[in-house]
Amino acid sequence: MKFICLTLMFVSGITDSRSEQYEVVGPADPVLAVAGEDVILPCSVKPSFSVVDMRVEWSRPDQKDSLVHLYVDHEDRNTEQIQSYRERTKLNHQELQRGNASLKLSSVRVSDEGRYKCFIESKSWYDDATVNVKVEAVGGPPVITVDGFDHSGGLHLQCESEGWNPEPDLEWLDSEGVSLSSGTTETHRNTDGFSLKNTIIVYHSGKIHCRVKLRHHMLETLIDTSNNMFISWRTSVILSSVAAVLSVIAGILIAVFAHKNRERDQLLQSLKMVKKQALTHLRIYRVNVILDADSAHPRLIVSDDGKQVRDGNRLKEEDGKDRFDHYLGVLGQGGFSSGSFYFEVQVKDQTMWDLGVARESVDRKGVFRLRPDDGYWIVSLFNGKYRARDSPDVSLSLRVNPQRVGVFVDYEKSLVSFYDVESMSHIYSFTGQSFNEKLYPFVCLGYEFNENSTPLIICD
Repeated sequence: MKFICLTLMFVSGITDSRSEQYEVVGPADPVLAVAGEDVILPCSVKPSFSVVDMRVEWSRPDQKDSLVHLYVDHEDRNTEQIQSYRERTKLNHQELQRGNASLKLSSVRVSDEGRYKCFIESKSWYDDATVNVKVEAVGGPPVITVDGFDHSGGLHLQCESEGWNPEPDLEWLDSEGVSLSSGTTETHRNTDGFSLKNTIIVYHSGKIHCRVKLRHHMLETLIDTSNNMFISWRTSVILSSVAAVLSVIAGILIAVFAHKNRERDQLLQSLKMVKKQALTHLRIYRVNVILDADSAHPRLIVSDDGKQVRDGNRLKEEDGKDRFDHYLGVLGQGGFSSGSFYFEVQVKDQTMWDLGVARESVDRKGVFRLRPDDGYWIVSLFNGKYRARDSPDVSLSLRVNPQRVGVFVDYEKSLVSFYDVESMSHIYSFTGQSFNEKLYPFVCLGYEFNENSTPLIICD
């Protein structure tokens, strides 16, 4: 009997001592993540042993609703998970056998930055480790606006950019790359990151650059105040003052109006240049769109590379629950549920088309409307008229017929915008929308049939 008791005490002592030797460990340094990409938050048991039968809980201790991911009783249970993490977290169940409880976090957001706790618990033991996550986000291209001249003849330029994390540096430079002194940069932070605004007063003509830098990232926009624009503005200020005093002198009034017309034309040219550069910067969000042939209407022929679609002028035999059956539509492969993305579609020589983005759960069968209420954000050409398929439809008066249309989506800002790529002009924007599921690129060749065999082409 004494031998049995001693044996039990010995085994118990081993178990207790083993429990004391195990610990949950995380990384010593912060984990660096990039907004829009995936990241692994390391957490494991040392020495390694299986945690398959244990409770693994990831949480945000600095938030009121803290649960990020929960694994218990051999399954994930995320009914109480923070809403913003839904369908973005994953544990590798096979790795749990090796004591690895690292968490995969998809489509990282700026709001994901902060402290995470990895907690592991068995019936006789528990421990936790802290993982500090830093998120790096490259914001939108800086936008320069002209605020006019002050009484001393100085030209006021304002530069704005948003969506950065951590806080970047903003600076003005002249045409030689020399830094210009400016006022204090106004900085604001929200869930999307930092936004910046800075104003400078310049007293000379030439190219003025606004540059935003974050570590190894840099975006830059310039405005050209040459071509007598600056001189004309200053002359206008002087002449306007003289005209106010000597308004009876008709010659001065005529000169003022002449200057104003030239100033306005030159200013518009500069602003057009800024707009072109801003649209060019949208292409940093370009994604590789491949059309999903399995979703295409049976009349459509999708190229082998998934980049072109046209009406084959005959109804193929195959059909399926995922295919459109009235609209000659096709979706892109893969969807987007966060961040920003941009793609371009060539519509040249096609006389009937719809394009934009569609919600994952949209109707594909029967008769429905291509409108936001039904999960479609679309611009179209029909019977020679352009329109935005809003609620109600909006007629679009375009100066030229678009040959290539760019589609830009900012998921967090609930924005869908369309651009004429060739003329670098804005076509239409859907704002203040409600996005609550994945969005897919969508192109369509009309309703029921399209006698024009010209394909719509996804541009690389």
